[in-house]
Amino acid sequence: MARIGKIPIPLPDGVTVTIKNNEVTVKGPKGQLSQSFSPEISVELEDNQVKVSRPTDQRHHRALHGLVRALINNMVVGVSQGFTRELQIEGVGYRAVMEGKNLVLSVGYSHPVVFEPEADMEFEVEKGGRAFAVKGIDKAMVGEVAARIRRVRPPEPYKGKGIRYKGETVRRKAGKAGKAK
Repeated sequence: MARIGKIPIPLPDGVTVTIKNNEVTVKGPKGQLSQSFSPEISVELEDNQVKVSRPTDQRHHRALHGLVRALINNMVVGVSQGFTRELQIEGVGYRAVMEGKNLVLSVGYSHPVVFEPEADMEFEVEKGGRAFAVKGIDKAMVGEVAARIRRVRPPEPYKGKGIRYKGETVRRKAGKAGKAK
């Protein structure tokens, strides 16, 4: 069984962590994130590492222990490196373009679909408009925005048209079986 909560989180250069009343604030070159955690779990800063500990071995304390450690690690990685979620567009005439900071999708509707970036987030469209990326420092927000964009036109199983994550495979179905010649 993995013991994620026991692993200390090393802080890269340029990243500072402040802990006050179980609210952890992480500042780095890409921005700042803060989140408050359960008072049952203790978070300490020792030797340029963040250590998370639990009071007992009860089930909910074990679950919170790993969760808090993973969330703090995501905050540290986010402010130092950032997170990226890449998506692809399949379909004739489907494309993505940037208008200022907004992402504009043309995916078969009578109107273009516009997405405005959240705070500390940006979109990047590759040349040709068939692939784009959602970038940001908050892992949960990057995933949520990518999922919202995919929901605009999810990939359909017959022709495979739609918006999909990069590397996602879509199970294809056969068309009509009783087609006469």
